[in-house]
Amino acid sequence: QVQLVESGGGLVQPGGSLRLSCAASGRFLSANTMAWYRQGPGDRRELVAAITSRNIPNYADSVKGRFTISRDNAQNTVYLQMNSLKPEDTAVYVCNAGVSVSAAFGFLSVWGQGTQVTVSS
Repeated sequence: QVQLVESGGGLVQPGGSLRLSCAASGRFLSANTMAWYRQGPGDRRELVAAITSRNIPNYADSVKGRFTISRDNAQNTVYLQMNSLKPEDTAVYVCNAGVSVSAAFGFLSVWGQGTQVTVSS
């Protein structure tokens, strides 16, 4: 049983900042790539940022220079620091992780419930 729990969403004014957290819990050996996706009203789900187990990050062009993804492997937690937020960043942000549950099994893709981020004045 593996689950992801997000926190840190909320309402913020344009130009403000938020930090999202996503903690993996349950029984698993390790988490591989962890990522944040988002989906706004009427939009498709898009990859915002991802980070490998060796801390190699990738970002969507729309958030480069504003968002920073990081992880703490000891806590099995991934963070998304969001600065200079814009109204178009408004979306449900969902955490994703590929977790290994056994040496003989592949990675299981696990999704969180999502946390709402609203950027509005």
